[in-house]
Amino acid sequence: MKRRGTPEADLQRAVVQALRVALPRTAIIHHCANEVTEAGPRGAKRQAILVGMGVHAGFADLMVLCDGRVLFLELKAPKGRLRPTQEAFRDAVLAQGFGWALVRSLDDALGALADHGFTTRIASPVRRPTP
Repeated sequence: MKRRGTPEADLQRAVVQALRVALPRTAIIHHCANEVTEAGPRGAKRQAILVGMGVHAGFADLMVLCDGRVLFLELKAPKGRLRPTQEAFRDAVLAQGFGWALVRSLDDALGALADHGFTTRIASPVRRPTP
């Protein structure tokens, strides 16, 4: 279901559906809801509560756990850019030896699985070298 004005949310729903088909049933695909979008003092209070409970600024949109592998997926619209907190999270994850990928399309998500050694139940798309 596409919704007007939410390209990243639309992409995320499509990616989650595809990952559920592509990965073994034992795989865990988790969205970390780490931001409150409510404006004003009430939203700020809720965000402070979440931070106190362990929310990490810049945490990736999806985390995939399967067969001893961990992959973080940051989903962005075609022209979307990483925020500094997202860049810092990416760098910390990569420094610790985990997988991380920027996803702008369904092919990017499936390609990231292949790039990081995940076994899937479907053929992965042919990956083009990044310019």
